[in-house]
Amino acid sequence: MSTTGSKEQPRRFISGVVEGFYGRPWTMEQRTELFKREQKWGLNTYLYAPKDDYKHRMYWRDLYSPEEAEQLIALISAAKQNNVDFVYAISPGLDITFSNPKEVAALKRKLDQVKEFGCRSFSLLFDDIETEMCPADKQAFSSFAHAQVAITNTVFQHLGEPETFLFCPTDYCARFCTPTVTQSSYLHTVGEGLLHGIDILWTGPKVVSHKISVESIEEVTSVLRRPPVIWDNIHANDYDPQRLFLGPFKDRPTELIAKLRGVLTNPNCEFYPNFVAIHTLATWCKANTDGGQKDVEMGEEEQDPNYSPQKALTLALTEWLEEFLSTDQPGGPSLKSHLKKDSSDEEPMQTDVGEGSYVPGPQENPLYTAEPLTLEDLKLLSDLFYLPYEHGPTARTMLQELDWLKNNSAAAAAAETDNMVEWCRRAQQFDDMCEAVVKMFNRLSNAPNRSILYDLYNYICDIKSGVDMARAYVKSLGGQGRPSNQLMSNDPEPWRFRGGLSGEFQRMLPCHGNRDLFRHPPMTAVYCMRPYCPADKVEVEKIFREMQRDQMVQPPLICDNLSAGDISPSPQCALVLEDDIGMCGYALALTDAKPAAAKIQRALEDSVLKDYPSLITIQVLPRVTDPSPTKHMIGRLLSSIRSSGAKGAFCELRHSDRRMLDFFNKLGSFKPIKTAGLPQDIIAMGTSL
Repeated sequence: MSTTGSKEQPRRFISGVVEGFYGRPWTMEQRTELFKREQKWGLNTYLYAPKDDYKHRMYWRDLYSPEEAEQLIALISAAKQNNVDFVYAISPGLDITFSNPKEVAALKRKLDQVKEFGCRSFSLLFDDIETEMCPADKQAFSSFAHAQVAITNTVFQHLGEPETFLFCPTDYCARFCTPTVTQSSYLHTVGEGLLHGIDILWTGPKVVSHKISVESIEEVTSVLRRPPVIWDNIHANDYDPQRLFLGPFKDRPTELIAKLRGVLTNPNCEFYPNFVAIHTLATWCKANTDGGQKDVEMGEEEQDPNYSPQKALTLALTEWLEEFLSTDQPGGPSLKSHLKKDSSDEEPMQTDVGEGSYVPGPQENPLYTAEPLTLEDLKLLSDLFYLPYEHGPTARTMLQELDWLKNNSAAAAAAETDNMVEWCRRAQQFDDMCEAVVKMFNRLSNAPNRSILYDLYNYICDIKSGVDMARAYVKSLGGQGRPSNQLMSNDPEPWRFRGGLSGEFQRMLPCHGNRDLFRHPPMTAVYCMRPYCPADKVEVEKIFREMQRDQMVQPPLICDNLSAGDISPSPQCALVLEDDIGMCGYALALTDAKPAAAKIQRALEDSVLKDYPSLITIQVLPRVTDPSPTKHMIGRLLSSIRSSGAKGAFCELRHSDRRMLDFFNKLGSFKPIKTAGLPQDIIAMGTSL
């Protein structure tokens, strides 16, 4: 094959931007500006894949009109002028019939048209589509993966095996792989079947990956039989209209560079706020370990010796500030240079100001003067709109201080003077931080470059409103003003509701807030933990049945005997949990697990019983959202078992019970036990005492 020879030649590392989000595509002018930035910053690729370009996805069979062709020709030409590889992507997966020769011909015809425009690099995308094949394809192909591989190889060869040809699989992240990356039949088929000249896109462990490790890339590389190109969604915001991401490219070690074919960022839908995302990616790409040029020098304190996210962020914000202070065209001459030119080359235009400029009197308000935007303002802006999995340092501090002030206001007021002084000191610090946000908003609103401002305006208005409400609330807590009507009114204005109907739905769901900064908020309910008594048997069984209600019929757990009341717990080894509604949880144990195992005819290995002779079970209702009571119950239960002389205890859980599995994993003391004879859906976990 001709691709064999090309594999031996060194290929450049693909780096750049994919316009692959859902929403309004960027304009031709913005894309041309992007190419200039990519060349300036050392990036080399642009992947054209806007989901809402009809002829890219929904109407992929339709050829471009003469007017559309003219625009694409100009765009491809602009990319070449800036040494950027223009990769045209097409997404036929919504409704293509893979086995129909006419469909394959339509795909070839469409790509041939784009090739005539001057494009030499292409991509086939099969992301975000249904995996069920039509009857005709089921007869022709043994699997969905085989169908995709066949058509991709055909198109690749039809186009003359271009140097850059990207394929996006339907299972494009580890979370989508069944059951795992290494055991995914889909990925194995793709890796084995795709011709070697075809590169494969991959988003990492998740669609929006928090971290991408070297080990995870090595794993998928072994399955795909080639290093992937990362389609990075860390700055994508098309899934949440209230979020914007202005933090640095991070949590991807530079060791990855040598193990990847490339990295493309799929950033915010808004074009101008992507300055930071693209700039910091460019800095990261330069931070390779082969002695190449680096934009920033690392200190000894850096975790990655080749790249510092914070230094890369400062570098990007410093350069971005210049654009904010320029006129509307990014990179254009500044307002100051315009004024200087006017004064030197020609008479400036005169305006009629009457008897002269207005000067306020000594008792009147001074004239409003817009202060210039600063680098510190942009650092604060980035902190407030950081990354999907974390707030910036200032935002974290503000949330932590607000939480402390809220929870300690009553105690401070009722306690000694020293406590009140401390509360007032921290309240003033919080107010100062809020004031900094307001000043940043004002300076940003008056920045000369309106194009950037208009992309940011809805977001900064939203955060300013939230800060204003928090500020007023803290002042009312400190007795500096009566409670705000805007906060406490039974008939508030509509702008005080955040998120509309979507927000209403989210606040009604039990998962709401599980990704907030405070993963375990201060406990608001009052819980009572007491010893179990025989009269509790009915309520314990009721909780057990309720938690089993939605699960399919499965092999029983050994501990089911305890929960169902078939076997009584050992003395001093049973606790129940109550709230103001009633019993909401229990923790039971048998110091000797053998009788319970014999009751369901489950054989236990002697080695397991030697190390973990005792059996425990614990369950709480979903309304117990705070983990502290459950941890206290398990701690007291294990203490009682230890007093009986047992060396260890174990529990059995079903893989489908993600809630309790997550609880035991986070405890840290329980580890999986390998034991023969366990049904497929059951996992055993044990702890030494």
